[in-house]
Amino acid sequence: MRTLIYVPIIHSIADMGSMAEELRNISVSVFGESEWQKHIDNVDGYWDTIEKCFQNIENTVQGLKIYQDGMFVDGEAALKILEEGVRAGSKNSEIISKLTDRGAILMKTENFNMVKAEYDGLQSVIKSKNKALKLILLFKYKISKPFFLIRRDRYIAHTIAETLGESETGLLFIGASVYNASHLMGFFSVFNNDAVKDVKLYKGDIPANYGGRLASVLDVRMDEGDSKGFQVNGGIGII
Repeated sequence: MRTLIYVPIIHSIADMGSMAEELRNISVSVFGESEWQKHIDNVDGYWDTIEKCFQNIENTVQGLKIYQDGMFVDGEAALKILEEGVRAGSKNSEIISKLTDRGAILMKTENFNMVKAEYDGLQSVIKSKNKALKLILLFKYKISKPFFLIRRDRYIAHTIAETLGESETGLLFIGASVYNASHLMGFFSVFNNDAVKDVKLYKGDIPANYGGRLASVLDVRMDEGDSKGFQVNGGIGII
């Protein structure tokens, strides 16, 4: 039986490459320096937790196959990209680099043209100096992004199915499937506040019913519905 372990990731500013400075400038101008720093601290804390999880795995990872979103090459070219990420301060790259040093294999995961299409769309928004045009390009990017992601996800799934053999184990580092409650400085939220009844955060001594989680657990309980009555509540958001 083959095993695939999903590692949800949030890209840090170090992962943004040539877009990093412009993304920071835009974020600071909209939300302020303090909110930007909170965002950086939250992302760093997230990666610290991921790193601690990998410190607990067995010393031998020989043959472990690593699939990384955005990785469109393999072999020496992939390792070179990984080294550049480490030099830039990417926690994601640091963790994978330590695993490859212990015998793990970094796999070609994505198609270059698909990755470039999404990258070019984001670049056009960031580089536009005209505010009206920037809004139009942003709207276009927002509309196109789900289609970009669907194509890329299908390609990644096919790649893993073709390259991960029986009795092999793979690690999939790919973007978190939900909007993190503190992602982008709290600008987006995964939760509808009207539907949440209770929230508990377990940082240690995690109950057994959570399936042996290694890190923390955020337990969100939803409000009960009313089968005898009907009411409507609405709200407006940007996503």
